[in-house]
Amino acid sequence: MKNSLNLKFLLFAAMLIMVTSCVTQKRYADLETKYKKCNDDLTTIEKSKNDIAVQNTELNAVIEKMKKERSENEMASTEVRNNFDKLLAEQTVLSADYAAMQQKYNKLLGGNRAETSEIMEALQKTQSDLLKKENDLKKTETEMQLMQLQLNEKKKNLDNLSAEMDVKEKKLNELQAILDNKDKQVNDLKNKITDALLGFKDKGLTINTRNGKVYVSMDEKLLFASGSWNIAEDGKTALRNVAKVLELNPDINVMIEGHTDNVPYNGAGQVKDNWDLSVLRATSIVKIILENKGIEAQRIIASGRSQYVPVEAMDTKEARAKNRRTEIILTPKMDALFKILESN
Repeated sequence: MKNSLNLKFLLFAAMLIMVTSCVTQKRYADLETKYKKCNDDLTTIEKSKNDIAVQNTELNAVIEKMKKERSENEMASTEVRNNFDKLLAEQTVLSADYAAMQQKYNKLLGGNRAETSEIMEALQKTQSDLLKKENDLKKTETEMQLMQLQLNEKKKNLDNLSAEMDVKEKKLNELQAILDNKDKQVNDLKNKITDALLGFKDKGLTINTRNGKVYVSMDEKLLFASGSWNIAEDGKTALRNVAKVLELNPDINVMIEGHTDNVPYNGAGQVKDNWDLSVLRATSIVKIILENKGIEAQRIIASGRSQYVPVEAMDTKEARAKNRRTEIILTPKMDALFKILESN
């Protein structure tokens, strides 16, 4: 609602300018801010896309590292299990030997003392070895349990990272699809505008794309007499052809920018300088476009750039002629992309 009121206020201000022939500096600053915000939003979108791509690469590296660690832990776990089985078998053999020794000891208890002493030593050694094996076995069991816990924790982390990567990859794919669709929209729009203005190709009109936008640049000679903001008939025809394309593409926002050369404009009335002239030319074009009732006024912004955004820096007659121009800047709406970024 707030944007709608602002746009209605802009339209009312534009109409007031035509009546009073005067454009305030505050009006221009408001329009300039909105235009810069549009460029900043596109820069933020590209940066977000690059950040997500970097995060995706980093997550892949982490996952590969954890997969390697998991494989190493599984190998270590297998080795510990083999040692455990070996110790268990040795314990079984020692237990049997101990039982045999005990039986032999009982049998020979009343016999030769020396032989009995030897049997006792062997029995004690066997018992000591058995205790050592049991301790080793318990230690191995503890190590196995600890390793299993570590393996489970690493698997859990790996699963979490994989899930996070899937979410990031899905969002990245959604962003890329929207950007690809926007690029297609821009190219299709350029082709439609080119077809609509084919008859004006050699009359001071150029069409190109930059930064995801379509720029329709019209030389002064196509639209206005020198120092005037009244549009010539050829210019009106070209603008009405542009309006037909805009009517059929409602998801396109429009910025009209008036540009002058660096020769001072010395007006005798309310229009005193190049700022005033550039804004009046932009609003004159807006009025021709809005003759098409199928176009919502909220989609259009009129602004004047005076002499301060030249396309040719040299101070020659030819350079000044190139700088006296009006640009219609067409930008696809990016609502879907902004929603994805806001949910991040």
